[in-house]
Amino acid sequence: MNRRTLAVALPFLAALPLIAAFAGGWATITVENLPDYLVAQQPTNMTFSIRQHGKELMKGVQPSIEARSGSAAYKAKAVATNRAGYYTAKLELPNPGDWTVTIKSGHGRSNVTLLPIPAVSTGGRAVAALPEAARGERLFVAKGCLSCHVHDRIRDSGTIDIGPNLTAARLTSDYLAKFLADPGVKTNWTSSNRMPDLDLKEKEIAALIAFLNSGPTQRQADAQR
Repeated sequence: MNRRTLAVALPFLAALPLIAAFAGGWATITVENLPDYLVAQQPTNMTFSIRQHGKELMKGVQPSIEARSGSAAYKAKAVATNRAGYYTAKLELPNPGDWTVTIKSGHGRSNVTLLPIPAVSTGGRAVAALPEAARGERLFVAKGCLSCHVHDRIRDSGTIDIGPNLTAARLTSDYLAKFLADPGVKTNWTSSNRMPDLDLKEKEIAALIAFLNSGPTQRQADAQR
C-alpha cells in the first residue's frame, strides 16, 4: 500500500467503529431506580427502558444483564414489563464486592456499563451514603446521558455525541431543575434532536445538578431561556 492509498484508507479505518455502532440503528438505556448498593444473594429487580435513537420506546427486543466482580460473574435475561419499552431483570449477586453491571439492549451494540455498585453481605455493615455529586455521576451513566453527551469525567461518554458537551457547561440550578423535569421548557433547540422526558425524580434531578455543576468553574450557559 503506497502513501497516497494509506492516507485515503486511514480515515475510513478510523471510522469503522463508529459505522459499526450505527449499523442497525442505536438506542439509549435508562435505569429506572439505581440502587446505591446491593445485598449479595438477595434478589433485586433492575428495571430499565430502551429508546431507539434516544426517542421512541422500543418493544420486542431481548435485553440481558451481566455483572462481574473479580472472577465472579452473573448473567440474567430481562423480560418485558406491562409498560411498552420497559424491561426488568433479576439481579442476584452471589458474593459481596464491587460489581460492574452491564445492560445489553438486544439492539445492535447499544449497551451501557454502569459505574461499579457495591454489594454487601446479608446483615453486613451498610454502605456510607454517597455525596450528591457522586450519586449524580452514577446517574449520568445509568440514565443514558453518556450516550448523547460528552463529559470528560465519564469514560466512553458521547458514543453518539448528538448533544452538547457537558464537561464545562454550568447552568443555574433553577433552570436545570425545570429542564430535567420537563425538557419541553427549552425553546432554542438548534437541531431536530430533542432530549426525551426521562421521568426523573426530584432526588435524581438534585443529584444530577450537583454533578453537572461540580468543578472548579461556574458559569451560566447561553442556552438558558
